[in-house]
Amino acid sequence: MPERILVPRMEPYVHSIFGQMSALALEFDAINLGQGFPDTDGPELLKEVAAECIRDGRGNQYPPAHGLPDLRLAIAEHQDRFYGLRIDPATDVCVTTGASEAIGAALLSMCEEGDEVIVFEPWFDIYAAGIDLAGARRVSVPLRPPDFRPDLEALRGAVTPRTRLILVNSPHNPTGVVFTRDELQSIADIALEHDLLVISDEAYEHLWYDGNPHIPISTLPGMFERTVSVGSAGKSFSFTGWKVGWTTGPAPLIRAVRTVRQHLSFVSGGPFQYAVAAGLRMGDDYFDSFRHDLQAKRDILTAGLRDIGFGVVTSQGTYFLTSDLGPFDEYPDGLAVAEALPGRAGVVAIPNQVFCDDPDIGERSLRWAFCKRPEVLREAVARLRGSVAS
Repeated sequence: MPERILVPRMEPYVHSIFGQMSALALEFDAINLGQGFPDTDGPELLKEVAAECIRDGRGNQYPPAHGLPDLRLAIAEHQDRFYGLRIDPATDVCVTTGASEAIGAALLSMCEEGDEVIVFEPWFDIYAAGIDLAGARRVSVPLRPPDFRPDLEALRGAVTPRTRLILVNSPHNPTGVVFTRDELQSIADIALEHDLLVISDEAYEHLWYDGNPHIPISTLPGMFERTVSVGSAGKSFSFTGWKVGWTTGPAPLIRAVRTVRQHLSFVSGGPFQYAVAAGLRMGDDYFDSFRHDLQAKRDILTAGLRDIGFGVVTSQGTYFLTSDLGPFDEYPDGLAVAEALPGRAGVVAIPNQVFCDDPDIGERSLRWAFCKRPEVLREAVARLRGSVAS
């Protein structure tokens, strides 16, 4: 057998921080506030539609390669309804196996070896892996602590003749920051000036709080033509295991994504695609109540962590909030705290440093998921408080 099996550029991704921390959660029977999945299901309507489709044989065989026509239509209607974007469901939409595949397919389809991809740091781990899979080079631009706003001068300075695209994520995982219109306009100006493409990860588009609305960068002047936008049914409807996502954008960019994606999973989730189409057509009351429910959970965890002594950055969106090391600052860094907490306190968090190239950005901060039942969040806070007291 050859000495080398895995290609060297993928060696850093052998171990996942999420797998590592979830294993510790099982070992110590800890409350898992690390991985971002809800502990309750989404709307009953979607479950009923999916179950009916399975019973009736709709979607049990291969759906169309680029998504069921009705789901592509529902996605197009959603983009118009919420953002005023008029797109053609026949050419401007691609249904994917979750937002992860959408991002991966976009990177693989648009990047050549040696191209540079700018990401905001901390970045979600699949960005780094996807960029390396494409043979491209990651260029990190910081979201500066303590409030984690984008460093726009650093962004401008990061652009080189090899820059191919900017990967934007707002609402932002892991920090919970929602980019303002002015920040997005500055990013757009740089993309237009240098003729760059944009991948806009909008998986948490319906989870924004306190009057910090999500603004798709594709709605800004001149940006639709160069932007692939990514959506997630798992995050919008709390069915993360269904793995239904999508990309939208101009036909030439979506044609590129479709070309690669069909050679990855080909198709997936037929019955779930019918259910997601129904979900996208639900009334504003669903999306409003969904957002308000998560905001209330955010407030429970934020108040609890602050009461214990953590410095918490108020989350403007997503499932997540960021804190410092709080009463555990005797540890050398966030990774050491995260590894100790399951055994010491029976709670799991994620260290932000694993999402960073620059240790000064995330070395002493933690990501906490608040997409859990209120009683689970309160118990997690009680366990942390007891650990500190002991």
